[in-house]
Amino acid sequence: MNLLILGATGRVGSQIVAHALHDRHHVTVLVRTPEKIQIKNQNLTIFQGNVLNKDDIVRAMHGIDLVISALNTDGTTTLSESMPLIIEAMEKEGIKRIITIGTAGILQSRTTANLLRYQSSESKRKSTRAAKEHHKVYDMLKHSTLEWTIVCPTYLPDGERIGKYRIERDFLPEDGVEISVPDTAEFTFSQIKSSDYIKSRVGIAY
Repeated sequence: MNLLILGATGRVGSQIVAHALHDRHHVTVLVRTPEKIQIKNQNLTIFQGNVLNKDDIVRAMHGIDLVISALNTDGTTTLSESMPLIIEAMEKEGIKRIITIGTAGILQSRTTANLLRYQSSESKRKSTRAAKEHHKVYDMLKHSTLEWTIVCPTYLPDGERIGKYRIERDFLPEDGVEISVPDTAEFTFSQIKSSDYIKSRVGIAY
């Protein structure tokens, strides 16, 4: 497949790139600083650019079958500002499938019906800024024509790959407190071959 991976220099994104190249997919990445990509591979195409630049997004989308976004909030509004450009470019190019990394904050609360976790007492986070950014993206995807999946990890230490974890549609698995970066990347990448969670959020935790 021809995959476009956004956020490819981040902790999760860089591991998704490695999985995709290992499985011999053709990988395109759009990055601000290409020097951060240390991999040399004939199946890797690197575009220098910015997800906030519509022309850069459109250029990177040509010939792509599926998009994976591991963009994070980084204390900015990049996430919510780039998503409309990503959705528009995908719809124009006829690309249906997008898999994104969200946060457990945008899963449904178990304690308060009709609230998301970050809006309820269930979330222990002091700041809701990142969750609000992810919530905006969730709303945009819901209103798009795309076949989206949002993988929602809870606390995300670098950790080891364990290969065993719990997943649950729309909720964080009961008493889940963490999930490592390698396991999150592995599960996210596995969704390119799966239609189990189309138009769904997926909670992931040990």
